[in-house]
Amino acid sequence: MQEHKLYINGEYVDSSSSEWIDIVNPSNGEVISRIPDSTEEDAEKAIDAAYKAQIEWEKVPSNKRGKIVRQIGDEIEKNREKMITLLSEEQGKPYEQSSAEVDLAVDYFRYMSEWARRIEGEVIQSDRPNENIFLHKRPIGVIGGIVPWNFPVFIFARKVATALIAGCSIVLKPSQQTPNTAAELTKIISNLDLPKGVYNMITGTGSTIGNALASSPKVAMITMTGSIGAGTKVMEAVAQNITKVNLELGGKAPAIVTKHADLDLAVENIKTSRITNAGQACTNAERVYVHESVADEFIDKLAAAFKKVKVGDAVNDRDAEMGPLVSADRLKTVEDALQQAIDEGAKVMAGGKRPEGLNGGFFLEPTVLANVTDDMDIMKDEIFGPVLPVTTYTDLDEAIRMANDSIYGLSSSVYTDDYNEAMYVSNNLRFGETFVNRENFEAVQGYHAGMRQSGLGGADGKHGLEDFLVTQVVYMQYKTDLK
Repeated sequence: MQEHKLYINGEYVDSSSSEWIDIVNPSNGEVISRIPDSTEEDAEKAIDAAYKAQIEWEKVPSNKRGKIVRQIGDEIEKNREKMITLLSEEQGKPYEQSSAEVDLAVDYFRYMSEWARRIEGEVIQSDRPNENIFLHKRPIGVIGGIVPWNFPVFIFARKVATALIAGCSIVLKPSQQTPNTAAELTKIISNLDLPKGVYNMITGTGSTIGNALASSPKVAMITMTGSIGAGTKVMEAVAQNITKVNLELGGKAPAIVTKHADLDLAVENIKTSRITNAGQACTNAERVYVHESVADEFIDKLAAAFKKVKVGDAVNDRDAEMGPLVSADRLKTVEDALQQAIDEGAKVMAGGKRPEGLNGGFFLEPTVLANVTDDMDIMKDEIFGPVLPVTTYTDLDEAIRMANDSIYGLSSSVYTDDYNEAMYVSNNLRFGETFVNRENFEAVQGYHAGMRQSGLGGADGKHGLEDFLVTQVVYMQYKTDLK
């Protein structure tokens, strides 16, 4: 069994702690590796290394930074199969989904590398004679990157590639549940011509390492993907230094199916959105509002589609469409939410139990719930598992009102073949993303950001990169009596 080390200032080092955290394969419950349960002292060493490296790293020409970022993507592609296996083992994604995530990470490093020559400032007119005003975009400084367990490869790329191309050094903390892929990515980075201290990786718990990063005056921004609770703790910690935060904190994505929808298309895309990563994705369709005139037909089709989904071992079953949940705790949380909904009157139309023949893993059948009302907790609280409640509506304004009535505001979707309906709904939904007649997943060149308690700031594309930059204004006076 592999025991990982920390990576600080260009070297693999032992933690000052003697404590370890076991990493479990969610398909069978077996321990597959161990990571150090690092201390605040370890975090401070990594922060100091990044802080020292920042001074020189931001002076490196942007095209050279771009070449390094692209090279990381190229090296991940060379190690593609190994990365896929590691991801399936530690996180529970089946082969097809793991391969898609690894390929997306490769694409992200390559895409972000192209921004090396595109970070632009401005020259604006001054109110004074003989003066120009220059607006320069500069790196914000040391980044504290906190990566979640649900997309540990892609979100690693989202945080590391963006930081490096912006000219920022980074201290990265992977999830304590899925650090093996981060360790392999760190090995790739360690073999490249990246100055010491620009990239650092430390492992451990959020309460210790995350808090140390968020409370350090040397860290310029915390970028974290996780729960509202974790985001709240980060904001409390950064308050003492007024440190910038970039937070994605989950969602409760509504899917509105109108009476003019292609029901087969809606079923296929909503199913895909719900079973991806066993429902453990912030943008996944979490609740459905279907027009009452097509509700029975839609629910029957949806239940039939969910019943056909093949659940299986993420590593050993190449035909599996859905793997396990990430942990025993996550499985219990989802089962408790499901049972509460049933107790309140929800009817199970598909799934609802653990599948047979998959003992030892944290599996749950993809589940469709009908006879649900919008005031139930299952329609309000993020499930983060393969359970999909469906309720009905009579007119679009009612559906939009129910969809918007949420503390979350990350993603949403609408299914209709009526152009006017699509425009009306998308213009009235209060979510950072709205997907029309397609599955819920963002594009790297877009802008992934939520409203309300789904987070602050965003990721991807030009606007995501700008979060890692600050604007410096230079007022340049010049003489005219030249000789």
